[in-house]
Amino acid sequence: MMKKKYYNKAKWIFHFALLFSTFDCSAQGRTYNWLLGYQSKSRMTFTDTSYSVINEIRTIPFRATEGNISDENGNLLMSSNGIFISDATGDTMQGGGGLNPNLFTDDWSDWGLPIPYGNIILPMPDDSNRYVLFHQTGNYNAISPLSSTEIYFSVIDISLNGGLGEVISKNNIALNGLFGWGMAACKHSNGRDWWIIALSDSATVAYKFLLTPDTIMFVNQQNLSIQGFSGFGGEPTFSPDGEKFAFACGNGDGITGYWSSRVQLFDFDRCDGSFVLDTVIDFSDGNVGVGTAFSPNSKYLYFSTTEHIYQINADTSDIGSTFQLVATNDTFYSPVFPFQTNFLFMYLAANGKIYITSGNGVLHLHEIDYPDSAGTACNVNLHNVFINNFNAKTVPNHPNYYLGRKIGSVCDSLTSLSPLNPPMGDLKIFPNPNNGNFKIMYLLPQNKAGKLEIFDINGRAVYSQNLPQWSTLQFISLPKLSNGIYAIKINSDNFSVTKKLIIHHE
Repeated sequence: MMKKKYYNKAKWIFHFALLFSTFDCSAQGRTYNWLLGYQSKSRMTFTDTSYSVINEIRTIPFRATEGNISDENGNLLMSSNGIFISDATGDTMQGGGGLNPNLFTDDWSDWGLPIPYGNIILPMPDDSNRYVLFHQTGNYNAISPLSSTEIYFSVIDISLNGGLGEVISKNNIALNGLFGWGMAACKHSNGRDWWIIALSDSATVAYKFLLTPDTIMFVNQQNLSIQGFSGFGGEPTFSPDGEKFAFACGNGDGITGYWSSRVQLFDFDRCDGSFVLDTVIDFSDGNVGVGTAFSPNSKYLYFSTTEHIYQINADTSDIGSTFQLVATNDTFYSPVFPFQTNFLFMYLAANGKIYITSGNGVLHLHEIDYPDSAGTACNVNLHNVFINNFNAKTVPNHPNYYLGRKIGSVCDSLTSLSPLNPPMGDLKIFPNPNNGNFKIMYLLPQNKAGKLEIFDINGRAVYSQNLPQWSTLQFISLPKLSNGIYAIKINSDNFSVTKKLIIHHE
């Protein structure tokens, strides 16, 4: 009996050691920063489970247009308000001035452009140093009051100027035309390239661009077969899994002021870039409605007017029957009349919650606590996030940087490319060894929750916690763990990854 017990322990130690061979992967830190404010300024920083708001001194203001991107550890690399490109210090990047040259841009130079989703920053495929900013501005000479006449792109090399970056190519015209306000991006099915989508000024046509390691090219345009708008400005948005695309907008009656609003939901083919109209929902309540966001699990779509927030289940055959009201504006003033915290734009943040800004310059944000839940169980918290400076409209335009290749697709042709959402990504521990206080970084399978467990040398579980499906980072504090070698294991969707943890108290 003693021999059997010894053998089982020895077998555990043997497997324990074998499990420490892993491969390298990145953490999901590119969306960890949201820059707020156009006079005094603050920054909202995220982990996968929380947020913090800090006041900061920086040059760049934001009025609606915000593109930003961070490195894999959540350190801000750059941002743009459509007037200039800022480096990590918050001041103008070398070569970053003079974006979107025309009189409309000049008139907004003190605040940043007023265009929702007017900027988007993407990493250049297969190049760790270069980034591409797609951008647009208004034009007083255009037919529609809400339109752009160019889609621009500029290229940044972050390795230059001591790591603060330099703009090496600026204001290149990707396409001339008449475009609505707002762009969206989604990973190609090959897991490497990027689709970039702009809409016509009436939102009836989608213009498709493809970013590859070699080029930025206009691919084609597609008639979306929907009723047009008198001018589009909103949040064209892909679901996190890249399978759906949606945007909301409306038309106002110039006499009565009544606003008619609709949200359009499409299926999207990440391989060929085609859209198929799924559902159109009329959510008119007389007020302007443009805010749009998907839940982290891609199942629910949220959209709003200034007075109401609505939800539909985008993953069912009878989508229209799931349409329901989940929140109503309570006319809260922040800080005083007439600065009301109504609903305008939405932002799915790295912590898996959705935040809503207001059309006015106010001191608070709204928060959807459980956006993966149906109906009012999503728990909309009105004006519960105090940001300590006036923010109007602004949300960052963050695509899903971590959407991997679509395995089995005919476009999944890059056989040497490891998926960014593999069955189970790597597990990193910082620092290691440590005194029981450390952080872990990991990648779960797409849209799958996980479980973290820590085992001692005898195979006994000494700690466990659940991991949200959108999470990639956790801070762990276990100061009472004794000195020794442990195994950290993450399980998700019948896959697992394990690494060695060394606890050492001085």
